[in-house]
Amino acid sequence: MVSHPDYDAARALLEHAKSRGLTIATAESCTGGLIAATLAAVPGASAVLERGFITYSNGAKAEMLDVPAELIAEQGAVSREVALAMAEGALARSGADITVAVTGIAGPDGGSAEKPVGLVHLAVALRDGARLHEEKRFGDIGRHDVQRLTVLEAFALMRRLMD
Repeated sequence: MVSHPDYDAARALLEHAKSRGLTIATAESCTGGLIAATLAAVPGASAVLERGFITYSNGAKAEMLDVPAELIAEQGAVSREVALAMAEGALARSGADITVAVTGIAGPDGGSAEKPVGLVHLAVALRDGARLHEEKRFGDIGRHDVQRLTVLEAFALMRRLMD
């Protein structure tokens, strides 16, 4: 059997969700589907992973998740408000019990003084109304490391909301 920290974290999350009878949907921007792909790599993931939305562009966030274009214009795509709206939209557009949404700046381009490379907003929503948000500032550590750490943080945030 494969043993890798990301795989092990995905397996543990899936087992935790399954033991609680919860299904998962993802809404991903900066990770481009990596959260869902990491979960799907685990045998038996289909019992828990309901679907994934890859909403890389602002238009996709609006069209697929009903994130208001005005919210994106006012707060920016990489913001607490948009991450929460993405998580809400994924709940509304899926049959999942818990959703996770991520939006950020993986780099190497796109950062600013206010929103630097490595900034990621994560949001988790449970169908019962519970919500969590976290802002992570990983720094300019490289695109792939920002994405990988975001996946692990998304798993941890989902786990916290489930407990």
